[in-house]
Amino acid sequence: METKFIVNDYALIWNLLFQASISENIYKLKQKLWNTYKNEYNDTYNDKLDIMKDCKNFIPDNDTIYNIVLDDSSYEKIKKQAEKYRINLLKIWDKNKKETDYLMKKIVRMDIPNYTFFVVNKELNLVDHPIKGSFVVGKEINEKLPLNILYEINMIIIMDNIKKYDGDNKKIKKAIVELAVLNEYATNINKKSCYLSGTPELLSLKRWLYPYWLMYMGVPKEEFTSYMTRDRVSFDASKYAYEKELKKMDLEEFIDFCIRNQKYIIREAK
Repeated sequence: METKFIVNDYALIWNLLFQASISENIYKLKQKLWNTYKNEYNDTYNDKLDIMKDCKNFIPDNDTIYNIVLDDSSYEKIKKQAEKYRINLLKIWDKNKKETDYLMKKIVRMDIPNYTFFVVNKELNLVDHPIKGSFVVGKEINEKLPLNILYEINMIIIMDNIKKYDGDNKKIKKAIVELAVLNEYATNINKKSCYLSGTPELLSLKRWLYPYWLMYMGVPKEEFTSYMTRDRVSFDASKYAYEKELKKMDLEEFIDFCIRNQKYIIREAK
C-alpha cells in the first residue's frame, strides 16, 4: 500500500465551505457567499467526489466560489496551517511505516489499494472517507497519544477493504479488526502489550476470539501461556484444538471462520 499526503486547494476549500466553520472569518465568508451566490454555492457542493477521484485534473464547472475563497485574506493562513498539520501527520506515518507494512502483510494479509490523504485543518475535527482510496484528514493530534490518529486511519482502511456484515457478525468483524490494529499492531509499535485497548463493549468478544487469534498469528500452542501473561488475557489452552489452517488465512477469511463457528467459539471460551 502506497500513500500520499497532500493539501489540495479544491479539497480544502470544499471542506471549509461545507463542514463546521473553523473561525469567525470563515463563518462570515460562508454567509456572504450563500447570500450573494446561492446557486453557485449549491453547485459547489456536488464537486466533492470529483475532487477526490482526480484532484490533479479537476476543473470546476463554475469556479466563482473557489476564486473568492482563494482571494480571501484569511485563506493563505488557513492553507499554511494545513501544510504544517500535513507535515506532522507525515512524520507520524513515516516513523511507523515499517510497522504499518507489517500490519498489512503479516496481519491483514490482503492486497490493500493505494490511498491519498487530503489534509485539511485540524480544527475541522474529521476523518472522512468519501470514496475508496481517499481520505480527508483534519483532526487534532493528541500530544500524549499521537498514535491514536494512525490507529484510526488504519482501522478505517481495513474495515473498508473487508466485506460488510450485518448484526452480530458486524461486531465480530470490528472486534477482529481491533485485534489487528488496536491490539497486535499497537503492541508491535509500542513494544509492549496493548491487548486491553479498544472499544469497551467489544472486550468480552475479543477475549472469546483471542485463542483463535493466536492461532491465526501462527503462535505455537506451547507458547500460549507466555502470550496470555504478556497480554493479560487468560484461557484454558487444554480445551482448544489447534486450528492449523488459521495461520494460512487472510483477515477476511479469518473473520468468516469466526462467524461460521461463533457459537462454538463463544461457548468454548466461557
